[in-house]
Amino acid sequence: MAEKVLIIKYGEIAMRGNNRYIFINRLISAIRRNIDPMGNYYVVRDPGRLIVEDRGGELDYDLLIPRIVPIFGLVAVCPGVRLADMTFETILEESLQHMKEQYGDQQISFKVRTRRANQGFTMPSMDVNMKVGEYLLEQMPNLRVDVHNPDVMLNIEIRNSTYVHSKVIKTYGGLPYGSSGKGVSLLSGGIDSPVATWMMAKRGVEVEGVYFHSPPYTSEWAKEKVIDLAKRIADFTGEFRLYVVPFTELQLYLLDNVAHDKLTIHLKRAMMRAGEMIAKKDDAMALITGESVGQVASQTMQGIFAINAVCEMPVLRPLAGMDKQEIVNLAQKIGTFEISARPYEDCCTVFVAKHPVTKPRLSFIEKSERRLTELDRLLEESVQNAEIIDL
Repeated sequence: MAEKVLIIKYGEIAMRGNNRYIFINRLISAIRRNIDPMGNYYVVRDPGRLIVEDRGGELDYDLLIPRIVPIFGLVAVCPGVRLADMTFETILEESLQHMKEQYGDQQISFKVRTRRANQGFTMPSMDVNMKVGEYLLEQMPNLRVDVHNPDVMLNIEIRNSTYVHSKVIKTYGGLPYGSSGKGVSLLSGGIDSPVATWMMAKRGVEVEGVYFHSPPYTSEWAKEKVIDLAKRIADFTGEFRLYVVPFTELQLYLLDNVAHDKLTIHLKRAMMRAGEMIAKKDDAMALITGESVGQVASQTMQGIFAINAVCEMPVLRPLAGMDKQEIVNLAQKIGTFEISARPYEDCCTVFVAKHPVTKPRLSFIEKSERRLTELDRLLEESVQNAEIIDL
């Protein structure tokens, strides 16, 4: 009798050479973390893929697939069966059983594709394709063959064991979470920064978030919105640490002591400094922001230059070359858009200048900040008083 399994395929880590096992171990750890609470499962290594088995009974696709799809580093999850033996008669029987279970009486086209990695099975792949296809046509009159653009691709993989599957559930790709060091993301309640955080997590960066909270000018609902965004990111990463930094006193100080058209630039420089202080404390190696070149006044090249100059560590801007619609599309895809669209404003929105400068000169910004004698103290107090929320 065939056993239900999940065939999990990974992408670029297959080309990682001698350290490939490190990435695969991270993948296995992430899979086990997500599915172990659901039952008694085992993850088997197979060349180029991982196989999930249920050691406690029959594997439930609907239960496990949603737990595996969000894991970064995977490219596809295929629900299939592992055959009890490698005889051709078993392949025929289980191929028919699979097609009946998955598609029933649907009028569909199909193609059989065999991959024969085990040379102990002597029948050539083309012969398997033709004979299995012929057998299915005889047993299921609702099927028709289409070798160019089939509705269903029936895959027969003859390896150390033989697997049959026909559905390929695409996942997000990327690198295993945590395999590329740590970064701290400046996370607001807007659309852009959660997407930027997600994109860097997809590239294997362990991410933490810093949110700047300014009560009573920003409400508790605004804070809850950011917490919900962090929870959504944690659906992909497994965990997420969020720092909620009190910023009211510092923002009011800037409001009273800098030119109003340059307020946003000074505010963002202060945020960068606070984020960098937290990053250094947590041994992170970069800051992450959701800036897109030219999207708003402070994101001109001159504005980015003036803001970036305050940082000592690298600043990663994964959205730099994307337009707003591209960012919105990705936010909808990953499930952050509806949360970001809630009508609760963050501190940047509340304190934005009516006519912000678009081409700030760094020398003027730095000269102005040298007169801000309380800025260092306010920054240190804000970071020291940050609330830490582990999700």
